[in-house]
Amino acid sequence: MTNPEQRWEVAMPLLAAEPVTVSPEQREELEHLVRTHSTPQQLALRARIMLLAADGVGVRESAEELDVWPRTVRRWRKRWRKAAGGVSVPERLADAPRPGAPASYTPEQICAIVAMTCEKPEASDRPISHWSQREIADEAKRRGLVPNISQRSVGRFLKKRLTSNRIASGTG
Repeated sequence: MTNPEQRWEVAMPLLAAEPVTVSPEQREELEHLVRTHSTPQQLALRARIMLLAADGVGVRESAEELDVWPRTVRRWRKRWRKAAGGVSVPERLADAPRPGAPASYTPEQICAIVAMTCEKPEASDRPISHWSQREIADEAKRRGLVPNISQRSVGRFLKKRLTSNRIASGTG
């Protein structure tokens, strides 16, 4: 838009937003999310949206105050209303699942592979002093941790687990 002041001006008639109900416990949890410095910013923004909604602030006013699009405010208010009663506040404010292929490996399999790299290769009857990605993949298949895995997948697991850029050491 060329005029930022017109961002909030919409030619549509004003519609009353559906009310959002927030219990005292939920309000306390929302306020805690907003105050905590370690809360991811997107989650804190969503908590602020819900607090304003609980206070009866309209969609456009909330959007203007938080510097987001009214559509964003409407989306999160709608998700809050549609969430089941027993769902926790962070779960209500979490991102929706994204489309895509399911994960190839379970978290348990990944943990088992990463834990295996902490063992000495000699303990697995491997004639090597340090694990390589190829050796880790072969050993994971031999132990039956996974039916099939590439050395590249092993490398991604080790990189995600904040191990060093070098191959996992045989000394653990």
